[in-house]
Amino acid sequence: MDRGNTKQEILEASLELFSVQGFEATSISQIAGAVGIRKASLYSHFENKQAILDALVKEVLEQYETHSIFAKANWEKDSDNLPRTPDAAVQMILGQIRYILHDPSISRARKMLVIEQFQNPELAKLQTKQNYSDVLQYFTGLIKCLIRQGVLVEDDPEIMATQFCLPISVWINLCDREPDREPEVMELVGKHIRQFFRLYQPRAQWFEE
Repeated sequence: MDRGNTKQEILEASLELFSVQGFEATSISQIAGAVGIRKASLYSHFENKQAILDALVKEVLEQYETHSIFAKANWEKDSDNLPRTPDAAVQMILGQIRYILHDPSISRARKMLVIEQFQNPELAKLQTKQNYSDVLQYFTGLIKCLIRQGVLVEDDPEIMATQFCLPISVWINLCDREPDREPEVMELVGKHIRQFFRLYQPRAQWFEE
């Protein structure tokens, strides 16, 4: 087996195990067994289990920075892609939810962070950053731009962003626990976004629709 491929298989097997039973409960023997190699062979790729976790976090962060809309949006510079209508916002958010739920690495990494946030301070910080701070910052910036452009009425943008995004976070967590409810959640997200726009759009737009 190619050394490079073996290293990646170790990472993938480790992430799968960490996302189900946690870092501490997973042994090097289990990881080696999942890959189909001896423990000695695994140690030729990684010094120890912590080194595997460090490599996983680095890999997940790189993927997050590349693909997550929450990590890279700058509405001041990217106003052409601003979702100015409920339909545009629904399409954008549903696309991100599908990515979060169905990309194997991102889905497993999120589940790992849920388990490890109470045991590993560094992973707790990462969990807060990815699932709260970055998300709230992203939507606060979005709301501010929509207010400036007259799409939404002026109000406290951080509170508005909280009202917009936190129910969606709860529904994503629900899908993690009960995947068969994804169609129901997607419908709820669409209704939620459209109602948000109705509640906060300027009154003049009521008569234009």
